[in-house]
Amino acid sequence: MSRIANDPVTIPSGVEVQIDTNKILVKGSKTSLSMSIHNGIEIKKEDNILSFSSKSSSKSDDAMAGTTRALVSNMVFGVTQGFEKKLQLVGVGYRAQLQNKKLSLSLGFSHPVDFSLPEGVTAEVPSQTDITLKSADKQLLGLVAAKIRAFRPPEPYKGKGVRYADEHVRRKEAKKK
Repeated sequence: MSRIANDPVTIPSGVEVQIDTNKILVKGSKTSLSMSIHNGIEIKKEDNILSFSSKSSSKSDDAMAGTTRALVSNMVFGVTQGFEKKLQLVGVGYRAQLQNKKLSLSLGFSHPVDFSLPEGVTAEVPSQTDITLKSADKQLLGLVAAKIRAFRPPEPYKGKGVRYADEHVRRKEAKKK
């Protein structure tokens, strides 16, 4: 049995959880998220506690029980508080602007890079070099942040590029003559 699956998920007040045969729906005050459930996983709801177990004793079902528990826990946290990722643009002339649901980035190319934000992800640009992404879906938020970072990943010689706010870029020494 997975050790992570043994830890139950408590449902805070204001969150509604509906469990079908192969789908779980988590509704909060801000939004609702749904996820399909693996066939070998059993979810039990008692009062305000969700418990997860595998129907068989196979290794893959035990692993999926722990994974499902972690994903449902993230869903509950997401509909109550939400997730946030911060990106920084480091480099001369690197700027970001937000127009409607489109992020316009100047990253040293000959053209601006336009990125349309998907449904469920919002962005804020507090300064020209900082981007704050917010979403209830942790997986979607990480995917969007990774796509934006992939336009110009930080390079090790000058440190220029798009990086996460808490990321440390390991610098290399330049070639010597």
